[in-house]
Amino acid sequence: MNRQPQLMDVTRMHDILSPHLSQMQEHVFLNSELGMVHGDHTVFRLLMRQKPPFAINDYRLGIIMSGEADINFNLQDRHLTSGTLIYLSPGSIIHPKRLSADLRIFGIGLFSNFSMPFAQGQMPSAFNGQVRDFQLSVDENGISTAQHILEAIWQIVHATSDYHRPTVTALVAALMHHYDLLFQQKADQLASSRTREQTIFDRFLQLVTQHCAKHHQIGYYADRMCLTERYLSTVIRQTSGTTAKDWIDRALITLIKIELRHTDKPAAQIAEEMHFANPSFFSKYFRRLTGMTPGEYKSVSIHNNSIK
Repeated sequence: MNRQPQLMDVTRMHDILSPHLSQMQEHVFLNSELGMVHGDHTVFRLLMRQKPPFAINDYRLGIIMSGEADINFNLQDRHLTSGTLIYLSPGSIIHPKRLSADLRIFGIGLFSNFSMPFAQGQMPSAFNGQVRDFQLSVDENGISTAQHILEAIWQIVHATSDYHRPTVTALVAALMHHYDLLFQQKADQLASSRTREQTIFDRFLQLVTQHCAKHHQIGYYADRMCLTERYLSTVIRQTSGTTAKDWIDRALITLIKIELRHTDKPAAQIAEEMHFANPSFFSKYFRRLTGMTPGEYKSVSIHNNSIK
């Protein structure tokens, strides 16, 4: 990704969509707790104008009802078609590349003000932080069940201005359990068919997205996976066409850019939090991979925001 991610949180979405909500109210719902889109394509055209990629800080679950899309989720290009379930966790980076004119999505975003239905440590395994995103092509029964749960939530939030939150929370729990079941079933199927090399690559990328802020070296990931550093490096290059170090650098630079663009932290603090030896090394690393210093990048980002 060549462009720095913009934070697409509930505040930013409200700013973008509010002038159009009266025309989209039959297909879009948005408040401080959750947002829903029910088949309308306009919302995606409006978001695409904001120059992706986007970073999110909330949970998002949806169904591709019709059409197709090419989207990069967390450094991975995906081609999505009708009948696909989508999950994105907080911290995900989304870069839509192409959306067909007939694309229709039925989905929900659970913002930070939403009372999640599970206590800490009790989330279904697909949502407990080990998986950053997934896209599942499932059968009609799987799609139908997810659609019925979303329809129930949609009806409740539109029933009154002060909808019954415990019911919505319970339905969200049912939706997440359903997604988790389908995810586990698909994982079992893939485990029996995918190559060992692809499994290693998927696990490596998952670990990198979780730990790159603290661990910058291939050796850490090789140790976590009980592999030699040389073997892991070879598998990653053969499977993806890119070196393991390049994957680590991509993920780390993305996190640094988000910190520089969306926080007031000085570069020295970010360097410390990202476990660099010192601010000078941090600056040289960032400049080598982006062509500018952290300070220059932050100034450009502020300038770009001011002229939007």
